[in-house]
Amino acid sequence: MSFDPGAVDPVAVWSPRAQLGEGPVWDARDGCVYFVDIKGQMLHRYRLEDGAKQSWAMAEPICWLIPRAHKPGFIAGLKSGFAELTLEPLTVSHVHAPEPERSGNRLNDAKADRFGRIWAGSMDDAEAQISGALYRLDHDRACQRVDDGYAVANGPAFSPDGATLYHTDSGARTIYAFDLSDDGAISNKRVFIRFEAPDWGAPDGMTMDAEGGLWVAHWGGARISRFDQRGRLERAIAMPASQITSCVFAGPALDRMFVTSAAIGREDEPLAGALFEVEPGVRGAPAFAFHG
Repeated sequence: MSFDPGAVDPVAVWSPRAQLGEGPVWDARDGCVYFVDIKGQMLHRYRLEDGAKQSWAMAEPICWLIPRAHKPGFIAGLKSGFAELTLEPLTVSHVHAPEPERSGNRLNDAKADRFGRIWAGSMDDAEAQISGALYRLDHDRACQRVDDGYAVANGPAFSPDGATLYHTDSGARTIYAFDLSDDGAISNKRVFIRFEAPDWGAPDGMTMDAEGGLWVAHWGGARISRFDQRGRLERAIAMPASQITSCVFAGPALDRMFVTSAAIGREDEPLAGALFEVEPGVRGAPAFAFHG
């Protein structure tokens, strides 16, 4: 299949040379896209209305953040675990360390489901051990390990009806699907997409559109792709950086898409580590906040 680069070329809206840009999230409360630089220990905010930019240095690697539904601020994933985070002024209050026995691990990617629970993966920060897992953080801050054995846990996403959880092991170049019940139990783990073509790279962060299409960032593949509900490649958008890490729908109508990338090891790529905007041609599925 030939890849369509899209009707409009991706635009770099911010080029902070993020070592490992990740975790883009749309926050309708202030009209901003937030994203992190895990290796650079930075949190970035980009305001859609006027392009205003702001950054905060963190005391440790920050891997993602998710807005809170009933309180100001966010729940953040840090190397040390889950934490409450507020801005202006920046405050961090630790909530839970999900795997103290795996001292080389850090959290890596997360999303909230329609019931306001957080699903977060972990990985060995040195990428030497297969010690990653998938966790569920409930409203009462109870945390459960629900799957294990990941090299690089990545990109949770949910089908529009909430009945299917998608989760990736980038190290295995595989996206899995699970049946997800209303009470948070998962079952029937199965391969949904396997990245077998060498030029695809590895699947990284993901997001879902309103029509049930799964958008996947290609680490080492210089593109984002949309897969249909059967896991078939439907379209792809070429990107001007090779290490594409994640994507998010944003804007009041969820009709804009922003894409993160990584500059680590890519000194020859001028736009590596930038935040890009692309034209997806479809609206995103609503994102959810944490209810705890």
